[in-house]
Amino acid sequence: MLDVCLLGTGGMMPLPYRWLTSLMARYNGKSIMIDCGEGTQIAMKEKGWSPKPVDIICFTHYHADHISGLPGMLLTMGNAERTEPLLLIGPKGLTRVVNSLRVIAPELPFPIEYMELTEPEHSIDFEGFRIEAFRVNHNVVCYGYSIIIERSGRFQLDKAQALNIPKQYWSRLQKGETIENPENVFTPDMVMGPPRKGIKLTYCTDTRPTEGIVKNAAEADLFICEGMYGEPEKKDKAREYKHMTFLEAADMAKRAQVKQMWLTHYSPSLIRPEDYMDGVRKIFPQAIVGKDGKSIDLLFEED
Repeated sequence: MLDVCLLGTGGMMPLPYRWLTSLMARYNGKSIMIDCGEGTQIAMKEKGWSPKPVDIICFTHYHADHISGLPGMLLTMGNAERTEPLLLIGPKGLTRVVNSLRVIAPELPFPIEYMELTEPEHSIDFEGFRIEAFRVNHNVVCYGYSIIIERSGRFQLDKAQALNIPKQYWSRLQKGETIENPENVFTPDMVMGPPRKGIKLTYCTDTRPTEGIVKNAAEADLFICEGMYGEPEKKDKAREYKHMTFLEAADMAKRAQVKQMWLTHYSPSLIRPEDYMDGVRKIFPQAIVGKDGKSIDLLFEED
């Protein structure tokens, strides 16, 4: 199960009813945050979640509405007596940007590790899941992210018995381990069925539509995508400032064949996003207006 919460949905500036865009996901004891704008701590408090167990923070880019909440978040983690390392992932320049912000948060009881993205696409493996970063099209270097949880096939008892594999090795083979002893070598493919469908979450914001987004979001269980402008007549403005309209996001969701799409990162002038959803749902019926605190548990499919 991947537990997902859209902490904030605002672009450019926080509003009394809308925090800046930030996402948090939890899986198997790990917590991953994407972006940390001003007010993210308050959004987390409103959700009832703590920043202390956050293991990874990914940044799409370094405009203030996506990173200005980081110094306060780091201080709160420190005040909660965190000692475990925190991994930060983001475009080239991450170390310099964070060190500049840390002028007001210089002393922390935990180390910070940095991973700077320099290629168009990156795949980063962690225990039990993978983060894939992909370049998008904004007026500064910007990345989208997918969190992918793969699922191995079922353990095939009949094969294990037919091959006379000792029982003490079964659980290790299920975990992907190869067993070698003087008489035999046992590999997972000897007893495991074909891989089953896993879970995929894709998040992108501050970008024009790109084929790279469609490719990276393909068949996602949840696609969280920028919808800066609901009004179709603002398409030219979206082009000028390298943002996206609701209709453009819906077209990408349709072409990527995702299960559902949540819109986020609304312009401060967009007071009622729902007013513009009729046209969106004609293109992609499973489109939903993202709201602060909206959450979902993404589950493995039954088989």
